[in-house]
This record gives sequence, C-alpha cells and structure tokens, in this order.
Amino acid sequence: MDTQDRILKLRKTIELNAYKYYVEDNPILEDYEYDALFRELKELEEKNPHLITPDSPTQRVGGISKKFDQVAHKNRLYSLDNSNNSDELKAWYNRVLKDVGEVDNTQLGLFSNNFCDIELVAELKIDGLAVSLTYEKGIFVQGLTRGDGVVGEDITNNLKTIKAIPLKLFEEIDVEVRGEIYMPITSFEKLNENQIKNNQKTFANPRNAAAGSIRQLDPKITASRDLSIFIYAANFDKTAKIMSHTDAMDKCRALGFKTNNYRKCKNINEVIAFCDEMSEYRKTLNWATDGVVIKVNSIPKQNELGFTSRAPKWATAFKFPPEEVWSELLDVEFSIGRTGIVTPVAILKPVNLSGSVVSRASMYNFDEINRLEITLGDEVLIKKAAEIIPKVVKARKSDNSKPLNLPTHCPSCGTKFIEIEGEVGIYCPNKATCPAQIKGRLEYFVSKSAMDIDGFGDSIIEKLIEKEYVLKASDIYKLTYEQLLTIELIKDKSANNLLNAIEQSKKVTLSKFINALGIRFVGKESSDILAQSYKDINALKVANYDDLAALEGIGVKMAASIVEYFSNPENIDMIDEMIALGVKITNRYTNADVLRLKGQSFVITGTLETLSRDVAQSKLKELGAKTPSSVSKNTTYVVIGENPGSKATKARELGVKILNEKELLEIINGD
Repeated sequence: MDTQDRILKLRKTIELNAYKYYVEDNPILEDYEYDALFRELKELEEKNPHLITPDSPTQRVGGISKKFDQVAHKNRLYSLDNSNNSDELKAWYNRVLKDVGEVDNTQLGLFSNNFCDIELVAELKIDGLAVSLTYEKGIFVQGLTRGDGVVGEDITNNLKTIKAIPLKLFEEIDVEVRGEIYMPITSFEKLNENQIKNNQKTFANPRNAAAGSIRQLDPKITASRDLSIFIYAANFDKTAKIMSHTDAMDKCRALGFKTNNYRKCKNINEVIAFCDEMSEYRKTLNWATDGVVIKVNSIPKQNELGFTSRAPKWATAFKFPPEEVWSELLDVEFSIGRTGIVTPVAILKPVNLSGSVVSRASMYNFDEINRLEITLGDEVLIKKAAEIIPKVVKARKSDNSKPLNLPTHCPSCGTKFIEIEGEVGIYCPNKATCPAQIKGRLEYFVSKSAMDIDGFGDSIIEKLIEKEYVLKASDIYKLTYEQLLTIELIKDKSANNLLNAIEQSKKVTLSKFINALGIRFVGKESSDILAQSYKDINALKVANYDDLAALEGIGVKMAASIVEYFSNPENIDMIDEMIALGVKITNRYTNADVLRLKGQSFVITGTLETLSRDVAQSKLKELGAKTPSSVSKNTTYVVIGENPGSKATKARELGVKILNEKELLEIINGD
C-alpha cells in the first residue's frame, strides 16, 4: 500500500471512530488504538505535507485568529416564539390549523378531531450556542455563530476542534445545517474545578462555558474544552427530496451528524403529554435543556405558514416552568440607570438556580418592595424571568429580619429622588451630572446597536468619567492618545485600537445615530421609523409633537419624549459638536427608490426557486413593503412559488393580483 492510500485509510478509520464515539457513543477502537493510528497519520502527513487536506482529522486545530470576521448567513436564523403553558400551546396550534386552512373559525377548539390534525415533531431544546455549518461536496468549509440571525462571526477553526462535527460527510453533498453547541454538565463541573485550582474566574453555567469556549481566538483553548453539538435543522436542495423535518433529521444522521431524539405527535395533545414527560426526564440528562421545540413536520406546510418578522409561524418553544428557590436577603443596592430610574437590586446569599449561581436579583421598583413587604434578613423566593433574569417573587420573615430604610437621595450624586405622575418608579432628576446616568448613557452610546465603538468596557468608561475626560457622548470624539494612556487598563496597542474604532464610528446611519442618543422610550425599531420619516437629524430636531404622534409605531408617549429631548439646548449642542468633530450621518431612506414599495403588501406562498422566502421578505421590507402571512382584501400581491397552498386560492377569490417569482424579482430589482 502506498503512502497516499495508507493516509486515506487512516483518515477513514479515525473519522469513523470519531462518529461512533462522539455521535453514537459506541466507539470501535480502544483509546490506545485510536492514539496510535492518529500518531501514524500525523507522522505521514508531516513527511508528505502535499497530501494534507482540510478534512484530515489532524487539521482540527488551526492557527490563532486576530478577530472573527463578520459573514452573512446564506439563510437567516430566526428566533422562536415561546409558549409557557398548555393553553398557549393550544392557541398556537389553532393558529397553525387556521393558517393552513385545516380549520375555520367555527371549528377552533375542536383540534383533537383527526380530520383536522397536523403532524408535529417535538424535541428537547438544547441550552447552548446556535451555529450554522456549511458543507460543499461533503467537506466542512465554514461555521458561523448565530449573531443577529442575518450576520454571524466566522468561527470555522474553533468548530473544527469539536469532534462531534464531521469534517467530511458520508456523502459528497452541499448542505447547510444548524446546530446547538453545548458543554456536558460533567465537563462543565470539571472545567470550573480547574478554573478554581488555577485561580481563574469560574463560569456561571454550562451555556456560558460553551459560549466562552467557542469564541476563543486560539482554537487550542477551544479544543481543550469538552464541547459537543446537536444538529436541529438543515437546508437541503430540492434533489434531496426532503419533505418533512423528520426526513431532514434522518438524512443528517445518515450523513454523520449528531442529532437529538425526536417524537412525532399526531396533535397538540400528544405534544403536551411529551412536555409533561420531559419536565422530569430532563433532570437525568448530562446536558442543559430549558424546554421543548415543537415544529410542524411537513416542510410544504412550513412553507405555507411562513414567518413573522422574527420567528417561524410553524414552530414554537415550550418553556419549562422556571425553578424557584429560597435564599436570604443580605442587603439591597439601589442602581441608577441611564434615564435616572432607580432599580432596587437584592443582594442574596448565593444559591444555585436553574444551573447557575445567583447572588443578585431584581426587585424592579420601590412599589414592588412595599407590595412584597420586604425587609432585610427576610427569606426571599427567587425565580428566573424568561429563564434569564433572577427576580424576587415572594418574601417571608425570619429571625434575622430587620427594617429596610428606602433611600430618598441618589447614591451616585446625592440629588433628591422624585416621582413622575402617571409612572411607576422613582427617579434621580440630575441628568446632567449624575455619574451613574452619565455612565449608563455612554455605555448605551458605544454599544453595538448604537455607534458600535468596540473596546469601551464598563471599567474604562468609569475611569474616563472619573478623570472627567468624557462626560457626554461628543467628548468621546475629543479623546487623545495621551489621555487614554493615563487609564491604567489601557496600553499602547489598545489605545490605538480604541482611537481607530472611534474614527470608524464617525460614519453612521441616521437610524443608528438616533438610537445612540438614548432618547427615553426610543429604541432600534422606533429609530428606524423616525429615519424613514425625517430626512436628516436637523429635520428631527424641529419635528412637532402632532406629526410625531401620528406616525405608526411612535405614539403620544414617545412623541412627547422626543420633543422634550430636542427642546434641551445641551442635547442640541452635543449633537452639533459631534457633527463638527467629523461624525457623518447618512440616511439611506432619503433615496426615494429605497422606499418605493411603501404602502404595498406582499404575501408569499409556496417554495421560491431563486430566493428563499425569508430573503425575499427581507428585500421587500428594505423597500418599505409589508410582508403579512395571510391574504386579505388589503393585500397588494400574492407571490406563488412551487407547491402553493390555500393562500393562492384565497387570492383568486378576493381578486388579489398574483405574481410568479420572475415578476417578484423584477419588482425588487426595479425592472
């Protein structure tokens, strides 16, 4: 056997064992046999470097990256809407039945009858880090983080270190799959033990450990952590003839992927029974799960149901009821946010809750403290809101209970608190010089959804405020190299990097700039609405209340806040100063062609040939159009792809104009 044949045979044996070990948990080699074969392969490749290929098992660890590149996903990764109880699951199922025409309004609530049931698939929801993996002719070529669903970070080298991810599939096929990276609970415990031994920071839970491990710049660190993956979705081309989610998962398993077990359910009642069963069973697993994902099994029906702006209509995530645990209230801190609102934070005796150690919990406002009759030393019941934010939900007296004196003045600046009529909460009115509010505003200004200035950590902003280098947003653009070097956390290289990031942020869209200003009640979506409605920041400065309140998505509360913000001369001066310092604000919506489809609505049914449904909808929205999921008399066009459903019939009944994919593309391209 010549060297090349021996290398090919070794690779095949090693990869097959990796599949059997990490996917099927049924290895075909003893550890010493595997190690011997791997050493032989490595030695042969070192002697014959021209025979090394990217899919070789020896190539799982690559070089150190300086950063992760931003890459657009081929197909958008959507979020999932949640269902928190059986009634919400049933309501979701009724909407599904109605939207695919399996039941009309008079039949709602009768979904248990077989004549109108739709087959569903239920599988445990992994609490990990979502990624997409792309294979070309069976070879793993790229792996991305979820990111914002549209753009992710290229972490290919790190993903190659995870042995449950095949570098080469059992077939030469082009496919993109989605999966969840996770760390087994036993591995998480061992990792934290090692972190403690090395006097390093421990991880709060397995998900944080997995996320921190997968985003290491050095793949060798990722390789040292025990990570795995479950594949939960795949995008095959039409030649694969995949007609259901279970077909897709079976195909993925046949290609060499590790997939989670699923259960087919005839109707929602069987799903509810599965959720009840899994609520206890999940506690026996060696990986974290926080719910069950339920999907319509039929892919044609999935295509028929489509998506909202953020989630598929054909899927929902049932969330297990949050765990609750009692702890002792040691103290209460009063946090001041960027808008001046005071948030009481409970300081707790550390306790384990839903897989993480909790020592702080929100109490929202003073009214909540009074409602719960909370005093220091009480035993308080803690649960996680949406499985993320710990909050206090109940209190009971203990032998250590003693009165809690609520503050009357801001702990940051000493200003007396005020109440605002019609609002719940206490405020510090000192917007101009309160250090806590300044810090909160600056943190928001530099954040990714605002000016996106990388390198400004909380500690650095705090030091800049202490030295009075930065007290308002425009001061960021006056920072000098010499000033930055006086901050103990900043060295030569990081000072230059920060100045470069500041310079790059000077080119900003109007919508992001509006969001960065931190106007009360105004967020990302409302900033986009304002950018579509006003040509530049000067036009928004003088916008009147009535015009603002009349905008769909703004309303009276936000309109009043916007007018108040631009009535403050200090805010106007800060904006003008930023522009004078080189901030260039552009508005893509000033191009009339950008919003040329405003006021029109497009409903897409069936499978499109050139564009995926979500890409087509995204392009239409960029042009100002709406993309509702159902057909009505107000629908402008219904776009029909392959295997259209009942929406095509309804369009004909209502006399709505029907387009094919070619006609849709002509509209999008402006032909």
